[in-house]
Amino acid sequence: MTSKTLPLSRLLGALRAAGEPTRLRLLAILARNELTVSELTRILGQSQPRVSRHLKLLCEAHLLERYQEGSWVCYRIADTGPAAHIARELIKLLPDENAEMLRDADRLEAIRDEHARKASVYFEKNAQVWDEIRRLYVTENDVEQAMLSTVADLTIEQFLDLGTGTGRVLEVFGASIQRGLGVDSSREMLAIARAKLEAAELSHCQVRHGDIYNLPVANASVDVVSIHQVLHFLDDPSAAVREAVRTLKPGGRLLIVDFAPHQIESLRAQHAHRRLGFADDEVSGWLERAGARTCVIHHLAAAEHSDKRLTVSLWVATPKQ
Repeated sequence: MTSKTLPLSRLLGALRAAGEPTRLRLLAILARNELTVSELTRILGQSQPRVSRHLKLLCEAHLLERYQEGSWVCYRIADTGPAAHIARELIKLLPDENAEMLRDADRLEAIRDEHARKASVYFEKNAQVWDEIRRLYVTENDVEQAMLSTVADLTIEQFLDLGTGTGRVLEVFGASIQRGLGVDSSREMLAIARAKLEAAELSHCQVRHGDIYNLPVANASVDVVSIHQVLHFLDDPSAAVREAVRTLKPGGRLLIVDFAPHQIESLRAQHAHRRLGFADDEVSGWLERAGARTCVIHHLAAAEHSDKRLTVSLWVATPKQ
């Protein structure tokens, strides 16, 4: 069998699961967005038990994927596997002018607008915190361009961003990767990230609630991992580095961006920084013990006449062969 074929029994099961009007509507909706059960009930105008039953059948047929974030359960169309291919081919055959599906699309847009409004309020409330820190170091554009340049020679099928926050790194790399996953422990930040990725039309990028020390990612499955301005918040940054290295394919690359050592103590009390930067030998030691080798180190410092006081370091590593 090829990667796009199924045993006959599973093929028939997938077609039976999809062969119902509400379930076809669910496939069409979830091809555009990942949504919770409550959001899907609002779109479909049906009871939650009924919608949940349809979702269960579609997941059992591997046409949808289900994942849980605390008390939230979200769904999206399957990304990989023969059943995912069937789901996407069925969606192509759906009529453009079906009244129910047009109404579904309008309700989905209303929910997306709601997400965007909530994200805007959250950004407005917290913007000062980020701006205070950014005034202390070189522009984000300089950092992002340095990150992009270190992997410009790679074909990136799988990209993983740890502590993704508002999803900015996924936005930066979106045009250069086939699939992207961001993991973060803050549901508020993930709500912002989803809204931003939707607005940027980066449907191949997803975000998930997760533990940076125990990632929901297989060994040796990722081409590039980024840890952007995250380690200084962590109790055990070396463990996060070790977990990141675990996910890298042979020849893959880990990009770590954080501050060089500094003495701005106010960042501890005001912005929850646990560490005041990291020295090169400390980070290289973590990488060595994790089974990787440091291959590039960049230091991005502001010009001497600038009042910016923090140097940003970029460490690039690859797994040992």
